[in-house]
Amino acid sequence: MNILLIEDDQKTGSFITRGLSELGHVVDWSTDGLDGAAMASQSRYDILIVDRMLPRQSGLALIANLRAEGIKTPVLVLTAMSAVEDRVEGLESGADDYLGKPFAFSELLARVRALHRRSMDEAVSDQDKVTIGELHVDLRTRQVSRAGRRIDLTPNEYRLLEFLVRRSGQTVTRTMLLEGLWSYDFDTSTNIIDAHVIPTCINHDPRAHLRRPMVMMCHG
Repeated sequence: MNILLIEDDQKTGSFITRGLSELGHVVDWSTDGLDGAAMASQSRYDILIVDRMLPRQSGLALIANLRAEGIKTPVLVLTAMSAVEDRVEGLESGADDYLGKPFAFSELLARVRALHRRSMDEAVSDQDKVTIGELHVDLRTRQVSRAGRRIDLTPNEYRLLEFLVRRSGQTVTRTMLLEGLWSYDFDTSTNIIDAHVIPTCINHDPRAHLRRPMVMMCHG
């Protein structure tokens, strides 16, 4: 995931950035409300992690302004203000989740992953059928075809394909696959992904061998 962290506390910011980066996520870190708002407006992020109390612009004002601009990126608010009325105010400003300080990194990570899964599901919630080039996927019936030819997949193959279809145009890392399809505490060196690669019939149509593969796999 591409994550923007807006946190002015150096210790907290370093802790979060290091933990997320070690898991393969790309983290941009801003320590200022106005600078963070500019970054959120100008670049595409999967998740925003925003401290409530920030220099120059509060976290809640930042979120409200982003929502007014039509930016719907999921936002997790961090704060020591964890009373019920504080949480309600944060959510009503446009935040999607609220985590009180101090917190365990495992809970932060779980909330970030939950927000990301929810946002990806909502992105296609109004769309039962997805077409990418000559590949057609019916998300309701789980039927798959390429160039008019039906393709039968195993349950695991379909789960992997649907995960990729929902992220069409994005680079999907091994870490993202492990988190999204299997439990997040899997050893990242596992070969479970290699055992469930997209079948050849999805990537290469034997009747048109010059067509580009639907899924490009890169190593390194």
